Amino acid sequence: MSNDSSAPDGARRAAEPDAESTVAPARRAANGQSFSGALGWTALGAIVPGLGLWRAGRRVAGGILIGLFVVIVGGLGVLYVTNRNAVESAVLAPGTLQNIAIGLIVVALAWVAVIGISHLALRPANASTGQRAAGAAVVGVLSFVVAAPMAVGANLAWTTGNLLDSVIGTDETPNSTQPTINAADPWKDKDRLNILILGGDSGNDRPSSEGDRTDTVIVASIDTHTGATTLFTLPRNTEKMPFPKNSPLSKYYPNGFTSGSSDLYTRSQFLLNAMYRVVPTVVPHDVLGKTKDFGASVMKVSVGYALGLPIDYFVKVNMDGFKDFINAIGGITVNINYKVPIGGQTDAGIKPEGYLKPGANQHLNGRLALWYARGRYGLDDYKRMERQRCVINAVVQQTTPATVLANFQSIAAAGEKTITTDVPRSLLTDLVDLGVKVKGTKLRSVVFDPDNGFNSPSPDWAKVRKQVQKALKETADGVTETASPSTTKKHKKKSDDLEQICAYHPES
Repeated sequence: MSNDSSAPDGARRAAEPDAESTVAPARRAANGQSFSGALGWTALGAIVPGLGLWRAGRRVAGGILIGLFVVIVGGLGVLYVTNRNAVESAVLAPGTLQNIAIGLIVVALAWVAVIGISHLALRPANASTGQRAAGAAVVGVLSFVVAAPMAVGANLAWTTGNLLDSVIGTDETPNSTQPTINAADPWKDKDRLNILILGGDSGNDRPSSEGDRTDTVIVASIDTHTGATTLFTLPRNTEKMPFPKNSPLSKYYPNGFTSGSSDLYTRSQFLLNAMYRVVPTVVPHDVLGKTKDFGASVMKVSVGYALGLPIDYFVKVNMDGFKDFINAIGGITVNINYKVPIGGQTDAGIKPEGYLKPGANQHLNGRLALWYARGRYGLDDYKRMERQRCVINAVVQQTTPATVLANFQSIAAAGEKTITTDVPRSLLTDLVDLGVKVKGTKLRSVVFDPDNGFNSPSPDWAKVRKQVQKALKETADGVTETASPSTTKKHKKKSDDLEQICAYHPES
């Protein structure tokens, strides 16, 4: 039948429901969502971005977000599992960590926005004021749960990136004194990693223009398969440091790093601790090719040749900033076997301001740990060298991943001021894995001093190299003393167990 235009208005209104009055019920019917259900799907949407929107009926937007989430997270996971080295190398490349930090902040803001939009789309239109307040509170909590870890991650990424830029630099061009390594498996063809550790400072009584004086010279020789490590320490007053005949440096120092003079002051300018600052003033910096730190590269060549251990990388620690690093890791605990002076100068007759007193398991902050490593008033260099080994042992054995994470900001800040190295970024993750192996072993050590026949004014380098090889064998075998098959007499060991050396055995 045709429409009855004469039908009363009331009848038409009764027959045709008001369009405005059906909007909210239709929307609620479409998503079929109660308030408690809306909160549940909001929470699920916080875990998987887009899931809440998909549930609210916004299938296209929700599907795109879910797809992006699965592809990105899944893709990165698969890529890391199948090609971990490539991922880590890419992450550690200059500028990448800073970009990751920015990206995490952007993602966090977008994720928070999706949580809020999802809840608004899911929430019933007739929600009460209390429900709206409860919904806002849930959105706030979920936003914090999502954004807080990303903010922490962004902060760590930014801090780490800046630390690497400061300590390692942004130039990834290999240095001439660095070894060629297999990027996929650095230890495949490399059984031993040798790292030169230099402790240097300009000193409070010397102008900075004179450069660093490297009073601490230690080589850490690490078995890349087991982590077994031996520390070799050369006295700072060692003379006649050699250079290989095929090195360009031998042209400038054909008889080693020496003046040939008998004058004490002149000889003092050719001790091992003067090499870092003196050679660069005499020798053109390009004779070794491209180097990050010419003085350190010179010492790599000389110290490596002297010990018969080709040096792969150097780590230089500014001793004046060392106390900040020790404070950052929460201090160290050592055994003190005799009074260790705090300050003082023997030659100038300036007495120490105090002493570290003997005692077992003494916990030292950065300032006191620095004096434990450096104090020399009334003592000889060999005592100081012994304590420096104990500091290294304490740092290696007592620093845990939890400590590093909890104090990362302070450690990074101290590292930027304290440490420089030519270790490449691409090797860092492999070094961390190797460090775990080292931590699980007992460090051994050799100090070249008169007790083992070392003569600082005129070293017998051939004898030194033999001692080095015997010490490495002891470390590999885990031997402290070996008995002769034909007698009960024990051979004198060539290296020391640092746990024994650094144990509490007070001197009378």
